[in-house]
Amino acid sequence: MADLRALFSSNDPVGVGSNEAFTNRHDQWNLVATALEDHLRHIAGPGFDVEDLEAPRTNVVTFHGVGGVGKSTLLRKLEVSLTAAEQRPGQWGAPAWAGERILPIRIDLARSASVDFERVVLTVRLALATDVGRPLLSFDLALRRYWDAQHPGEPLEEYVRRTGLGRFGQLLPQQLQEAVSEAVGALQLPGLVGSAAGQVALALVTALRERRERARALAGCARTAALLEADPDLEALSYYPHLLAWEISRLPAKHAVTPVILLDTFEDIDDRHRDTERLLQRLVWLMPNVFFVISGRNRLPWADPALQGQLDHTGPDAWPGLAAHTRRPAQAAGGERQHLIGDFSAPDCDAYLARRLTHNDQPLISPDIRAVITERSHGLPLHLDLAVARFLEIRRTGRTPAPEDFDHTFPALIARTLSDLTTDERHVLRSVSLLDAFDLYLATQASGLTHQATARRLVERPMISENPDAIWPYHLHGAIRAALRTADDHAEDGWTPADWQQAAQRALTALGQQWQEARAPVAARILLVACLRQGLRLARDHHLPDLGWLTDAAFAYTDDSIWEPIAPPTSTSSPASPITDTPADALAELLTAIARRQHEHRERTAERLTEVLETGLLSGELAELALYYRAKAYKDLGLTDAALDGYRQVADAGGRLAPRGLRGLANLARISGDFPTALAAVPTLGWKGRQHRVLGHIRWPHGDMDQTVAAFADARTEAEQHGALGEQAIAQTHIALATAFADPVRADDELALAHQLLDRLDQRATTLLADVAALARDAGTDRDITGRATVLRTEITVTGLPWLTPLLETALAFHHAVRGDEDDLTAAINRLREATATGDFAYYVTITDAMGDRPHPDAPAIRWLDDEQVVRERWRALVEARRTRLRQP
Repeated sequence: MADLRALFSSNDPVGVGSNEAFTNRHDQWNLVATALEDHLRHIAGPGFDVEDLEAPRTNVVTFHGVGGVGKSTLLRKLEVSLTAAEQRPGQWGAPAWAGERILPIRIDLARSASVDFERVVLTVRLALATDVGRPLLSFDLALRRYWDAQHPGEPLEEYVRRTGLGRFGQLLPQQLQEAVSEAVGALQLPGLVGSAAGQVALALVTALRERRERARALAGCARTAALLEADPDLEALSYYPHLLAWEISRLPAKHAVTPVILLDTFEDIDDRHRDTERLLQRLVWLMPNVFFVISGRNRLPWADPALQGQLDHTGPDAWPGLAAHTRRPAQAAGGERQHLIGDFSAPDCDAYLARRLTHNDQPLISPDIRAVITERSHGLPLHLDLAVARFLEIRRTGRTPAPEDFDHTFPALIARTLSDLTTDERHVLRSVSLLDAFDLYLATQASGLTHQATARRLVERPMISENPDAIWPYHLHGAIRAALRTADDHAEDGWTPADWQQAAQRALTALGQQWQEARAPVAARILLVACLRQGLRLARDHHLPDLGWLTDAAFAYTDDSIWEPIAPPTSTSSPASPITDTPADALAELLTAIARRQHEHRERTAERLTEVLETGLLSGELAELALYYRAKAYKDLGLTDAALDGYRQVADAGGRLAPRGLRGLANLARISGDFPTALAAVPTLGWKGRQHRVLGHIRWPHGDMDQTVAAFADARTEAEQHGALGEQAIAQTHIALATAFADPVRADDELALAHQLLDRLDQRATTLLADVAALARDAGTDRDITGRATVLRTEITVTGLPWLTPLLETALAFHHAVRGDEDDLTAAINRLREATATGDFAYYVTITDAMGDRPHPDAPAIRWLDDEQVVRERWRALVEARRTRLRQP
């Protein structure tokens, strides 16, 4: 079928092919085919009674989806596919109802088509007149009576011709007249020949009341008499389909047919009191032997008990197939009859664009342009159509379209989206377009409303997708969101920049309230990260000067050492901005640099944090956060003086990071071998300064593994009490390291627990520490210790964590000492001396000398807590204990 809009957009109708491309929708065809097959089986069964008004109805399938997703195109394709097999797309399978006559009748309920209930009934009857070719007596008599009463002086033939209801419109009036004549003849009432349908109907009613056999044979439906004697108004007309269904059910085999009525654009019949919807629902209910396919923007709510009184039949018992509430795209399955039409996949978008415009049977739209259109469309067919129109418009000017011509959205999407929304719904829609995802609370707060009813109505619209398992279950369709945010909005109630700014501030405040009110630690952590991502983007995109709760959230994020990715997505309104634009940009870069240090060299971390500090956009506390983590990076790089300066600035500031600054100073004292100074700082640290972990770090070099494990166990317990998963993992890994030297059997369990905790986190340094612990656990065995150490050495170098190198060489020296490999032990000690030449971690040289029971005339000056000889004896005892264990069978 030609795409007329494209065809008339060029002076070259021969050279440019313009086809109405139809893509995919295989699943939707399967749904209709399966449901229709079930319907045919049901009405052919012995228990089916067309006059049963109480049985649940399963004769309807509905498709709903956002405007422009392709609902009308789908129904048109269903119509032609049910009409002729050769019109069915090749990818659609053959149906299973071979031999059955199917009569598709598509009715567009769009306001522009001016279709009322009367025209719906006439359209259905006219289609049957053309296909069946014979009167349907009881219905035709009732319809003729209605027409004469409601349209006096207006011949039905003239109405059908004037409104263009069908090419064979004269057949219907003829068949209605034949029905009247047949009734007169069958009842042997020659005096009524040529009489009006009303008189004949009353005569038939009298005959039915008198239970005349010929009358019952003529109109055997139990409710015929009641319908024929009712006032012939619109209310009566809405019940006449019961007679039509009865007449269809008694057609002889050669005329038997199953109508499939396709009601398109169902949303346009919506009115405050559901008057038209009530009539159409009655049509579906009273014709259980007719199959209906309904499409619209919204779900069909007939299974909702809350509508009782507004419609005749409501609730899940009446409409079992419409009751299941799922927001997943249509897939052939089960008895569910209400389905969301999903967007095109990226390959489907590309195929659609490639086939839509052709030149010499080749795609006219180039692959690079198709890629841009596909990305910006988010799979919405309407966007693809608008892009095609844009392509033709540019081409008509004589210019060759380029990819950048399509890197934008279309205002027409806004008009299409807002057309059937109330003023409040449009207000909430614009508000939620600011959010990546939302719930009813966020939608209501961002819009500044005092009640959730409007948001609740909006989330039932197909433009809103739902994931009930997500933190915020709802999100707006990507193409519509982009259009609302970036395209020119010419609606009467379109927002000004100030409106967007105020809504962004309301949304930011609401996100903060949600995070601050979270209770469960795990749920709070997940919510924290999600709120940070959305909040940072809102503050950045709308240049909100006050970061507010984002400052507290940033500290909460860094407290637990989990390091989820935090950078918000790129702005939808402009390319990625430099970090100097807003405080939110600077904060996002700060948190990203902190988190990315698990995957970047520490030199890069220090550089990024320096750049953030130099912007001057961060407040005092946030600047201290950058200073602290830069000092940590300097410490990891072995730049002790720079680290010392940073830690001291943070500690002296006396802010919330002061305990961390003091911990950093204590760690530097321990690294330099000044253990008394480090120990003296422990009581001042508290939980914020991780005092138990600092104590464990001090005890471990002394070889007192019992006290070391006890300190780290206290650290782990305290972390558990605070719900700090990251700190639990760090403490547990250090327990595993200590037991790896002292008790390899226990170390197996401790390492297993450490990895169990680490698997949920992103802690690169701690993971490498666990790998070093595994080496120490396997020391003295043939488990490729040297090869594993070589790999670890490379990983430590690439990651920029030189502080791990002395520990790695110590574990390797432990292995060689246990095995008595003197040359290898010497080599390890030499590498260790080189790694600690600055004086940092120099105590490892003393430790490894002790492992090999070697003299230490030039040992570095270390201020031990215990007598140095005692320390040496402890480390030598660990070597002897491992040898003894390995000799045991």
